[in-house]
Amino acid sequence: MFYHNLKRSSMAAAAALNSRPLLRRSLSFSTPSSTSFTRNLSFLITPSSIFSLISPPQPSLSLFPSRSHTLTRTICHASSANDEEAAAKAAAATRDTGTPTIFDKIIAKEIPSDIVYEDENVLAFRDISPQAPTHILIIPKIRDGLTELGKAEARHGEILGQLLYAAKLVAEKEGIVDGFRVVINSGTTACQSVFHLHLHVLGGRQMKWPPG
Repeated sequence: MFYHNLKRSSMAAAAALNSRPLLRRSLSFSTPSSTSFTRNLSFLITPSSIFSLISPPQPSLSLFPSRSHTLTRTICHASSANDEEAAAKAAAATRDTGTPTIFDKIIAKEIPSDIVYEDENVLAFRDISPQAPTHILIIPKIRDGLTELGKAEARHGEILGQLLYAAKLVAEKEGIVDGFRVVINSGTTACQSVFHLHLHVLGGRQMKWPPG
């Protein structure tokens, strides 16, 4: 009851002060009861200050992210991009040395992987850092100089075709054949971080254009 009396009195005071400058007032609120008492409040009064007194704070809702959240996402994205560039540059230092890559170890089953397709020439397995609900890597089992697409020669035509056909088979198996993307990063400026030619098959969500 006290709250309702307080609210009515405050609304009346707010109406009276609606067009007046900031004033110092003393308001007296009473509650009818057997032990009637008076609460004196002295403060700077504006209509907004009165309603802030009687109304509980409302949660702040925004349709747009705050500047701090946007800045955080931008910094994280930039940091991730810098990490990818650094990894690509480090990998490029040994790309033509014949040093075994992590993919060679996966092919030899020295490192476990989630294999989704395999034949005598091609191996397909799930990316451990997926960029889409479905993200599969497809690699030739024998590198044969195909450290990157930019190194392809006429003799590689058959295996390149087999890799693309395997991408189609994987898309069918994963239920994304109606819409998927095949990505090949070739070279350091494309952020290729493993110098053993590989295809990324991505799907399971709406893709955007242009890609990053």
